[in-house]
Amino acid sequence: MQLTLPLLLTLGRVAAIPVVMVLFFLPLPHARQAAMVVFVAASITDWLDGWLARRWQQESRFGAFLDPVADKLLVAVALILLLYDRPGMLLALLTAVIIGREIAVSALREWMAELGTRARVAVSWLGKLKTGFQMTAIAMMLWSSTTFGIPFYAVGYALLIVAAVLTLQSMVAYLRAAWPDMHEQSDPGS
Repeated sequence: MQLTLPLLLTLGRVAAIPVVMVLFFLPLPHARQAAMVVFVAASITDWLDGWLARRWQQESRFGAFLDPVADKLLVAVALILLLYDRPGMLLALLTAVIIGREIAVSALREWMAELGTRARVAVSWLGKLKTGFQMTAIAMMLWSSTTFGIPFYAVGYALLIVAAVLTLQSMVAYLRAAWPDMHEQSDPGS
C-alpha cells in the first residue's frame, strides 16, 4: 500500500478524532473553538481527499474503505460529545437518527456489494447535501458561544434538525433503490 496524499488526508481525519475529543474536554479558554477548527479542517479533507484521489488517479481499495469510515467516526464522535455536553431528548433523537442511518446504509451498501448491485446505492447528491448540513451543524454546535451576535449553538442545532430530516430522506432513497433486491425471494437451495 502506497501512502499517497489523498490517503494521508483520510488517515489525518481519523487522527483528528481524538484531538477533537481532547480539545472538547480541556478546561481552557477557547478549547471548544479549537475543537471546532480541527473538526472543520478534518471535514474539509472529506471532500479534498476524494477529489485529489480521482484527479491524480490515486484511488485505492484501502482509501475507498477508510474514507466513509473516517467520515462516520468523525460525525458519530462529535455528536456523542455534543449530547454528553448538553443532554436532551431531541438531541438524543437527532443523534440516534443520524448514527442509526449511517449504520443502516453502510450495512445496506455492504449487502448490495455482495449481490453485485452496489451501484444502485452509490452516494447521491442528497447524501452529499446531508453531509454538508451535518458537518456545518456540528461545527457550529462545537463552537457553542455567541460570536459577532450569532448564536452559533442555536443555529447549529436548527441545522442539525434539517440534517436529520435529510438523513432520513436519503436513507429512504437508498432503501427504495435497493428494494427490488430486498424484495426478491432467496434461493431455497442456498
